[in-house]
Amino acid sequence: MNHPQKPNNTFRLTALFREFFQSQQSAGILLVFATITSLLLANSAIAEEYTSFWKTEIGSNWSGFHLKHSLTGWINEALMTIFFLLVGLEIERELYIGELSSRKRAMLPVMAALGGMIFPALVYLLFNFNHPESISGIGIPTATDIAFAIAIMGLLGDKVPPALKVFLTALAIIDDLGAIVVIGIFYGNGFSGLYLILTAFICAALYFLNRKGNENFWIYFILGLSLWFCMLHSGIHATLAGVILAFALPFKSGTPATLSYRIEHKIQWPVTYIILPLFALSNTAITINSEMTGALLSPESLGIFFGLLVGKPVGIFLFSLLAIRLGIASLSSSINKTMIFGAGILGGIGFTMAMFVDNLAFTNTQQIDLGKISILIGSTTAAVLGFLLLHLAAKAKHRAA
Repeated sequence: MNHPQKPNNTFRLTALFREFFQSQQSAGILLVFATITSLLLANSAIAEEYTSFWKTEIGSNWSGFHLKHSLTGWINEALMTIFFLLVGLEIERELYIGELSSRKRAMLPVMAALGGMIFPALVYLLFNFNHPESISGIGIPTATDIAFAIAIMGLLGDKVPPALKVFLTALAIIDDLGAIVVIGIFYGNGFSGLYLILTAFICAALYFLNRKGNENFWIYFILGLSLWFCMLHSGIHATLAGVILAFALPFKSGTPATLSYRIEHKIQWPVTYIILPLFALSNTAITINSEMTGALLSPESLGIFFGLLVGKPVGIFLFSLLAIRLGIASLSSSINKTMIFGAGILGGIGFTMAMFVDNLAFTNTQQIDLGKISILIGSTTAAVLGFLLLHLAAKAKHRAA
């Protein structure tokens, strides 16, 4: 792929990180507001009208092309592709000039993210290994919501060291990359040979353009749209087209003049203030009834809850310690082990990413909604506990100083 020039402007990198961190804080706050609003409306006097609105079908199926989806379906299949494009561009930037650009710096969040995916899956499996109808949900508690987790840490302000903010951000980015791999491998649906060949052909064309350093926006736009269409019909989840397109865009020096930089900054606002709130509104339009509350003690629900609340922090903490003990990673002097565990708890905020996997894991509406409620309960608990632990850890560190 096109190799970037190593920049020497440290201030510019710091500014880029701060901008991304602040945008995710805003997104997290909006997600909380959108979720509360949606749940209130879905359990109000207009519940039927509200939930039916998101089920309204738009488009048509014509000559073998399946382009008729509900509003929620279009948000999940199309708009979230732009979200994954942003995630992909952020991963690319971190790999080239950010926290993941050197092996020593990258290994701590990489190992932490690995543990944060393995342990939640094991916890879920512990509750569901005898329940084949819910085993497909094993990927749900492995995901971390970048925006929500960063928003909670952002509430602590300068009480937490910058190094911890960088660690959590890098951890969440790698975790999202892992979630993307999980979606691509395990949650495909009815593969089509023709469209897989077309997808491969478009990917090859994008690779060629990248090697040539081509920065023509409209070529990438047309190929990206074609890639999304082919992947939608291929059986691979269409949103992965956003990630592929992100890595196809030449990064070069990563300066504001480059195409990847311009696109990342152009789509950051609509993703933060339109796409993610719409995702939260449409996917949390859940009418809670007595049957659902009774099912909160089901293996599926318990696996998600404890996977997020126990599996995530334990996995992140243990694998971080392992990386440090093996000497393949180092811990900043401004961070202690309690802070690592607190960041691990915040990693248990699955929310949008976990809900996205939940939509793919199950076909039964009741199972999907139960999964979402479990995600909300687990994510909210993780947010509160993570905030309290980091607040106490910061106070203790300040007193010791």
